[in-house]
Amino acid sequence: MAQPGKAFYTGLFRHTLDDKFRLTIPSAWRTAHGEGDMFLATPHPDGYIAVLPPAEVEKLHAKIAQIALSDGGGQDFAARFFAQTQSFSFDKAGRIGLEDALLSHAGIERDAVLVGSLTKFNIYAPARWEKVEARTAGENFGDLMRRLGV
Repeated sequence: MAQPGKAFYTGLFRHTLDDKFRLTIPSAWRTAHGEGDMFLATPHPDGYIAVLPPAEVEKLHAKIAQIALSDGGGQDFAARFFAQTQSFSFDKAGRIGLEDALLSHAGIERDAVLVGSLTKFNIYAPARWEKVEARTAGENFGDLMRRLGV
């Protein structure tokens, strides 16, 4: 059961970008957030957009703050990661505008699949989501559950 003020990102939603290339976020995912809550959208190496809500952004903030200024590799990672990352909040209609580079990375032209993963959500092009479904179908899904201890 959801707790007040705590978001649970579950389910799958298929939405189309509007004429201004904005994407509507499911209302079920917006209910725990106030106007102005900041999210981060970043290109995932597997070809989709990973979206971190405020609670996950706070965890990431704490980790990045621990990287010493003298840690060249860590500073390079942070610079590269955040150069590709977009911060956003929902507009009054629950829409977000994603940068062209993120949409291009994910292969999204008009249609998008929003997939919850409990603490965050991901945005896929339909064809890329179909590949995930195929990889995790049948016995593969059971194997993944056992490996993760779920």
